[in-house]
Amino acid sequence: MSDLIITPKTKVSELLNHYPDLEKTLIKYTPAFTKLKNPVLRKTIAKFTTLQQASAIAGIKVEELVNALRNEAGLETLQFREDTGYIYHKPDWFDKSRIEGHLDAREMLDAGEHPVNQVMAELQGLKVGDIYELKAPFLPAPLIDKAASIRFYHWVVKESETAYIIYFCKPD
Repeated sequence: MSDLIITPKTKVSELLNHYPDLEKTLIKYTPAFTKLKNPVLRKTIAKFTTLQQASAIAGIKVEELVNALRNEAGLETLQFREDTGYIYHKPDWFDKSRIEGHLDAREMLDAGEHPVNQVMAELQGLKVGDIYELKAPFLPAPLIDKAASIRFYHWVVKESETAYIIYFCKPD
């Protein structure tokens, strides 16, 4: 038995390294993670994505995902309350005329590439008040968290289960 404690902060790569048999359960709850079979994405996305972020990508409660994985691993169920903090309501700062950059990441992801470095570089190049538009086939929770860590605002628009638009704004 592994000594890894499965919590919302557990990285997907840690989970799969300690519990390789949980890959099927993870993919069942987070279908976007079928791309983890691609070695490049497994080394990048899985290394930085937490189970809390994976649950946001899947659109399910973090408790549901973590406890399903814990149950499969033979661990006790956890009781907790986590708020993802992702903004789904149109913010006051949004003005379509202020969009100064955009990227449709779907082709990059399908090719096994990860857009995080490109997006972060382009965000850094924005002027105060500028808005950046990112299109993705799933909620890019790790990227949103990374942008938030350098004080960028965001707004998530979920168009469908496989189409998201995330707007980032450089704050004052």
